Amino acid sequence: MKKILVFVSSLDGKTTKWDNPFVRSWSSKADQSYFIHLWKKSALIVAGSGTYDAEPFKPYEGQHIVVMTRNVSRYQTKAIPGQLEFSDETPAQLVQRFVQKNQPQMLIAGGAQLATSFLTAGLVDELWLTIEPKIFGQGNSIVIAEKLDIQLKLLNCEKLNEAGTLLTKYAVL
Repeated sequence: MKKILVFVSSLDGKTTKWDNPFVRSWSSKADQSYFIHLWKKSALIVAGSGTYDAEPFKPYEGQHIVVMTRNVSRYQTKAIPGQLEFSDETPAQLVQRFVQKNQPQMLIAGGAQLATSFLTAGLVDELWLTIEPKIFGQGNSIVIAEKLDIQLKLLNCEKLNEAGTLLTKYAVL
């Protein structure tokens, strides 16, 4: 199963603008269109509870969304059997479960804690990063403060608009 981590970031590496968790408030229309298209066509999506809390979402037809949380009971009333679930599994347990179901691809979408947990477990095959030509100075990063040494190789880079928004795709080595 191919595991793809997807993020949008400012040039200075911020995934949020200051303390605002809503990416849609600052990312370009080109990035938003790209992300919505990617989200709609993905059959399996994993997100963190912080991402879900900032902008609760529901699955499209044929989608399975897993929201990773330490407090599954908090979300019991929001679950939709077979479509939207809340899990306290480790990244390795989650990946193994969907490998056994022959799922071809997992989109890992959002949250520095979630990204760090998948990266440190060695469970990310590709990182798809939209880079917006903005500098915020403060905000969240792709990962939490951990000592990491993850090597990447650029697979593709595409200019999305005249402002210079770039869609980059990297293989995790």
